[in-house]
Amino acid sequence: MEDFMKTSVLLPLVGGLLFVVAQQTHAASMNDKDKIRNAMSSAPASVAAKATIKDWPAKAGGEMPVLRAGSNGWTCLPDMPDTEGNDPMCLDDMWLAWADAWMNKKPLKNERMGFGYMLQQNGADSNTDPYATAPAPDNEWMKEGVPHMMILVPDATSLKGVPTDPHQGGPWVMWRGTPYVHVMAPMPLYKP
Repeated sequence: MEDFMKTSVLLPLVGGLLFVVAQQTHAASMNDKDKIRNAMSSAPASVAAKATIKDWPAKAGGEMPVLRAGSNGWTCLPDMPDTEGNDPMCLDDMWLAWADAWMNKKPLKNERMGFGYMLQQNGADSNTDPYATAPAPDNEWMKEGVPHMMILVPDATSLKGVPTDPHQGGPWVMWRGTPYVHVMAPMPLYKP
């Protein structure tokens, strides 16, 4: 009986660990063709078809290599290699500036509205802390991301009446009170 109890406790833990390792090595093991396909799954076909596809930099602050040139002003990126889940994204130029500021912890001033897509079932994230990597009592950890459109606004005070609760059934404000505040608008899972 004791062996059964040990096995019944250890198997789910080992299985969970293997799942996380598989998720993290998934992005690292993709070839360029797979990365392009994965990046394109982040946005509607009308956006992704002519978007530039870039890869994540090999090291922090490095250049994002171009996997495919595009012509419509959008840039799509494949699944982030160091995160849980499948989180490719497609961004306009304002969101690219946002991503650069966020990744490099730089200040940000949105000059105009910006739009981005993450239409896959991405991994867990904090709703309040842009740099949280695990749940904490004060960071409103979301266990499972939802497919969504992201919206930047030039004046964060205009978001005052928008809820911050991701479970209320509509758009919400994420990372309020930080330079990286934005609106998350849930959308259906995209299956290319």
